[in-house]
Amino acid sequence: MPTSNCPECSEDVYVDAECEQGDVVSCDECGAKLIVVGLDPIELDLQTDEDGDSKRSDDFSEYGYDDDHY
Repeated sequence: MPTSNCPECSEDVYVDAECEQGDVVSCDECGAKLIVVGLDPIELDLQTDEDGDSKRSDDFSEYGYDDDHY
C-alpha cells in the first residue's frame, strides 16, 4: 500500500493503491483531511474549505463549537 507523509504532522499516511488524483484521505494521527495531488510518487496536501482554513476530522466548528475560546 503506497504511503506519503502528512503535511500537518509528518506521520505516514497509507493511501489505497487504487486512489486517484483529487481523492481525499484522512491522517489517522492528527485527523487532517488530505487531498491527493500527485500519484507517482504519492503527494498529499491539506484540504481547505472556502476560507482557506485546513479541514480536520476533529473540527467541530460547524456545530457551533469553537475550541479557540476555551
